[in-house]
This record gives sequence, C-alpha cells and structure tokens, in this order.
Amino acid sequence: MSDIIQLLPESVANQIAAGEVVQRPASAVKELMENAIDAGANKIQLILKDAGKVLIQVIDNGCGMSVSDARMCFERHATSKVRKAEDLFAIRTMGFRGEAMASIAAIAQVEMKTRRYEDELGTLIEIEGATITKQEPVATPEGTSISIKNLFFNTPARRNFLKSNPAEMRHIIDEFQRVSLANPAISFSLHHDGMEIFRLPSSALKQRIVHLFGNNYNERLIPVEEDTTIINLKGFIGKPQFAKKTRGEQFFFVNNRFIKDAYLNHALNKAYEDLLSDDNFPFYVLFIDIDPAKIDVNVHPTKTEIKYLDEKSIYAIIHSAVKRSLGRFNISPTIDFDQETAFSGMISPKSLDEIIPPSISFNPDFNPFEDKALADKSFSEEKGYDADKGFSGFRNTGGREQQPVSKNWGSLYEISKEKPVEQVAMELPGNGPDDKYAPIQKQLMQLHNKYIISQIKSGLMLIDQQAAHERILYERFSVNLEDRKGASQQSLFPQTVTLSPNDYELAKSLLDDIKSLGFEVREFGKNTLVIEGIPVDLGSNQINETQLFEHLIEGFKNSQQELKLDKRDALARSMAKNSAIKSGVVLGQQEMNMLIEQLFACKAPNFSISGRPVIQTMSLTEIDRKFDK
Repeated sequence: MSDIIQLLPESVANQIAAGEVVQRPASAVKELMENAIDAGANKIQLILKDAGKVLIQVIDNGCGMSVSDARMCFERHATSKVRKAEDLFAIRTMGFRGEAMASIAAIAQVEMKTRRYEDELGTLIEIEGATITKQEPVATPEGTSISIKNLFFNTPARRNFLKSNPAEMRHIIDEFQRVSLANPAISFSLHHDGMEIFRLPSSALKQRIVHLFGNNYNERLIPVEEDTTIINLKGFIGKPQFAKKTRGEQFFFVNNRFIKDAYLNHALNKAYEDLLSDDNFPFYVLFIDIDPAKIDVNVHPTKTEIKYLDEKSIYAIIHSAVKRSLGRFNISPTIDFDQETAFSGMISPKSLDEIIPPSISFNPDFNPFEDKALADKSFSEEKGYDADKGFSGFRNTGGREQQPVSKNWGSLYEISKEKPVEQVAMELPGNGPDDKYAPIQKQLMQLHNKYIISQIKSGLMLIDQQAAHERILYERFSVNLEDRKGASQQSLFPQTVTLSPNDYELAKSLLDDIKSLGFEVREFGKNTLVIEGIPVDLGSNQINETQLFEHLIEGFKNSQQELKLDKRDALARSMAKNSAIKSGVVLGQQEMNMLIEQLFACKAPNFSISGRPVIQTMSLTEIDRKFDK
C-alpha cells in the first residue's frame, strides 16, 4: 500500500489559514489597522467600497518597509515580532503570528505601496491569489498603503456566506471602534462609498469616546482608576440610568488588545447588581495593564481571548474599583471628572439657609362627625374627584413614577366588532360552555395600576395590562409588516434623530420594514434620520418620536441577540414593547374594556410576547377555600 500522507500545497494551506483569520471584511480591516499601529503610525485612514467586499484600503504614515520586507510580509509565518518561543510571553504588539498578510493574499487581489523615511523610492507589489504578479519601484509617500480588492474572489462559496452590505458594515464599524478606542492618541478616519463616517482627531480617551458614540456621552461617563501590584486599571464606566438592553457598548482591553472575557464581565456587572435589572447592561471602556509574562494571548486565532495566571485577583480588583467609582458618583451626581475631589457637588453651609422646610396643608373646618355623605362630597369637590373618571391630573401609582392620566389612551385602539367579548372569551384555551370566563362589562377594577380585575361567572380574572397591550400591538405590527400596510400619522413638527454609526447602518437596513410599521422616515445627512410620521396605532398621545425610535433600534438588537429572531419578528416585538402602556399608568373604565376586548380578539391572548401568562383566573371555589368555607 502506497503512502497516503502528503504535505498540503502552500496555496491550500494559506486558504485554510484564511478561513480562521479572515472570516469577513471586518477581519481584514482589523488585521490591516493593527499592522499600521505596530508600524508606529499616528495617522490611519480606512477607505471602503461595498462594505469592504470590493475594496478595503488602509493608509498609514508608519515606518514603511524595505524591498525585501515588503515581499517577505506575504510569506506565511513571517514576522518581525517573534524570534524565539520566550518572546510569546513578552508580547506588546498587536500582531505576532505572521499569518494575516499571507491569508489575505490567498483570497483577494492585493496591492501594496510602501516606503521607509530614509528611502527615496518605495516598493509596489501586486498579488492575486497568493501569486505575486508585479513588483517594481514606485514614488509613494512615507508609510504603507494596502488595498484589498474583491475579497474571496477565488473562493465563491465563502463569498456567498457574506451578509448584506449594512450587516457587514456594522461588523467593520465594531472593529474600527475597538482599534480607535485602544489608541486615542492616533488620528483615524473612515470613508465608505465616498462618504465620511468617522474623523477622529488625536485626543484623550474621554474625547475619543464622545467622538465615537456622540456628544450625549459626555455626561454619562464615570472614571475608574486603580493601580495595584497585579494590574493597573483605568477607563470609564456608564452611569446606571443610561444602561441599555444590549451588550454592544462594552469594551475590555488588556495591554491595549481588545478581549472578550465573560468572567471579567461578570465582575463588572456584579458591581452594578443593586443598580440595574438583569436585562440591562452598562457601558464601559476599561483598560487593564498587566505584565505580559502573566498572560497568554496565543490561545485564539483572532486573539480576542486571553489566559491569566491570577484571574481571581483580577476579578476582585475590577469589582471593587468599579463599585467604588459608582459610590463616588452616588455621593456627587454632578461630579467634575477633571477635579480630584468627589465632594465639589455637595451642599455648602451657606446654601442651608435657603432650604425651605416642607409644609402641611389641612382643613381647619373639617369635622369628622359630620354627615358622611356630605364629607365625601366635600372631599370629592376639593380633590377634583369624579365617580366615572377618577382623580384628575396625577394618581397614586403604587410607589412607581407617577403618570398623568392618559386622556387619549383610547385612541390607541380601534374597538373590534367582529365578535362580542363573551364569545371570544369562551374560545380561549381551557374555556368551555361549563366554564364561562367572559368578563362582565363595567365591573372592572385596576389593582395597583398594574392589573385589571374583572368579575366572571365562575369567579374573577386578573389581566396584566402591560403584557396584554404588548400582545395586542405585537400581533397588529406583525400583520402590518406582512401586508406592508402600516398606516402613518403625520407629525406636526418632524423630529431628527442622530444615531451612532453602527445603529445608523442598522436603521438603514431596516428602513423598508420600519416604514411598514407606519413610520415616515428619511435619511438626512451624516448618521441622521428625519421622522416625519409615526404609526397611527400610537394615537395622539404625547410621544417622544426620537426616544421611541432609539428604543425601537435598541430593542431590535436585543431581540435578535437574545432570541435569535428573524428581522421582522424582532422589529414587531421591539415596537410592541416600546409602545405599550406600562405598569403604573392609570386606566379608565372605557380604556380597560377596550383593552380586554382587543386582547380576546388576539390569536394568542393567554401569553405575552415574552412567553409569560397574561391572564390568571380564580374560581369562587378557590376563593371560598381561602376563607375556610
């Protein structure tokens, strides 16, 4: 029997390596930008066409390469950063494997121009599918310019797995943000299809964060700094009230290398445990500086995972440092991060004289022994109480933030006339002729402004008002997305919404579906959209269109990440959650009747869009049993 084990051809080996190193255009962007940083550049430009599928060009003003280095950099496992095995445990550079350029050259058409400062002429090299097709001297500025054209041109199966341009662009922006956050002293720019997406001047870390994520982040940041013998920790965390439903804006860097680490992330989230609910995630950009000998960065092809010698101590340091910074913020919410003291925002002794003590109002003519009916009438007149409408203005919301009575809430619904409430209720799963759970009109009560109680023939029924409204809106928006017939109500004053570049790309990819919900939206300049109309289902309530749209995008990302839903279902789910009435909102009799009637007209009225029960019933027998009858 002949031998069957053979060495792979170099071209095949390079394509296999490319499968690990270059998974999509964003992978190539990361490798090229990190090479530019290692070359000592202080200005890096990224130019893209068709989200990197047609062109990825990175131009830097770094040290450049000699003729022989320019050719050698495309050889597999050729690197300037490692000479012996011990060097793997003293790595301070971004790249070190020597696989990136060889892998990229194997699956793309590459053109590189490079020149050192001391050379009069630079070098031009053109490569196609790992084969050098041209090498010649060329006049070029100091530094290196690399163009990657037609990624995966010779592996069409790999190219078919690429997503849409907006989706691939979001991955590129993610990588661009990570690299630029780690290097605020370097000037970066990003252009896509002739449009400038980012222009980031050299700055301090706080200004870099603001330039990347928006001016409103200037007031959201809390500094963190801790120096120990194990690690040095510095960076910024976000104030709890600005936490989001998605994890997207969370960045850990170890020796300026972006990493993903669930263990360290848990340490930070635990510091917020008394300030945030489980489904909210804080913003953070934190840098860990550690002795390279105490970590191993050579454990993952993309170099985003690291092993530590003493991870428990690092966990404890991060947790305590973040918790202490949050404590300082709670002492002084208006803390100035440029000052050392945390007490600049506290009340001064002089201002104590200006404090007005609380006063108590009372009726000196009140007589508790007067006729009860007269007393009730006097109380109702004084407080503005109406037997049908309840208190005017604000009502007690059971400890939650008080909400004004919604005068136009009923306009959110069009009363369904297809079936009477009693008939629909009979058709609910588990209900039959002998178990009549139909609610009786005009016998509704709101419990703690959260649940609706309705008497039924066999006992009582409890309905979660927020979950019920979410179910109603979800089914309505799903139909609108399917039929593309969502009605819109024109806004009197169009609103502009400025998104982060990543969210803007996402919104552009969803525009057709967003319009199907009933929004009238158009693009307006850099990362900005104009909202000219909102879904008619939202009625004439006083709605902040900008905030609603931002929450819609954030909710969509959360639904897709956590539940892996398809695009339209995630959009309908996000819209329903952000548009529904919340617990704590006071409802009138008509509003509660409308809510119940429309709930029973839904396809799945018993369950919320999160899978939790919407309706609970209690029979008279159960109630009697509680009273030992």
